[in-house]
Amino acid sequence: MTSTTDRYPGTRLTGALLLSSPLLLIAAAVIVIPAGLTLNPADPAGALAAVGGRAGLHLTELALDVLGWLALTAAGLLLTTLSAPGRGPGAATGGGAGAAPLPGSEHGPHPAARPGVLPGGLLAAAGLAGLLHDAGNLALTQLAADPAAPASVTTAWAVLLTAKWAVNLAGLLWVSATAATAALVPMPGRLRLAGAAAALSGLVSVVLPWTTGTAAPSPVLEQAGYALHLPVMLWYGVLGLRCLRGR
Repeated sequence: MTSTTDRYPGTRLTGALLLSSPLLLIAAAVIVIPAGLTLNPADPAGALAAVGGRAGLHLTELALDVLGWLALTAAGLLLTTLSAPGRGPGAATGGGAGAAPLPGSEHGPHPAARPGVLPGGLLAAAGLAGLLHDAGNLALTQLAADPAAPASVTTAWAVLLTAKWAVNLAGLLWVSATAATAALVPMPGRLRLAGAAAALSGLVSVVLPWTTGTAAPSPVLEQAGYALHLPVMLWYGVLGLRCLRGR
């Protein structure tokens, strides 16, 4: 019997990307948190010193982070491609040759035949926002090479602030993608409920920085945000495994 992944090889690749992305991002966080490289905008001079003192470790973490966000972007783009008319597992549900078209298909693809377009688009956007965050952190690496240069601290503050809000945007888009995936993509009821719970937890993690007003989030609050976003990553890891297994 031909499996789903045999008929639609892109599904297996999507699963591999959905699984590898959270693993890479978690590996980066495991390096960052114990090493004190979370780089808070409230202390730009301290951030420059931390990066300058552990440049190799910082670049290693950054490489893992970039690969993780790239994998997420690619997974999102693949998900939208597999959801296009005549592509992916959803195409099989529309009937074979000679089957009646879905209502409204004469005016374009019916939304029910493309359940992954919105989740995939949001997921790809989250990955791009994450890469923007990493670009800021890479710029900080260059600034850390000469922290005594004029305006280095001020520039570092602006770069850090932009990078932090870029990752907050990435989190918001990822949470939106989670909610859209749980709502639109066919899956078992328990997995759908788990996705809704993960999206709620992720939403709290995104909202936390907004509760500090004009002050920057403390390191403790930042680490709490990481922990609250973890269910989103784990849920996509489970989705990736299901795709790899053809389920």
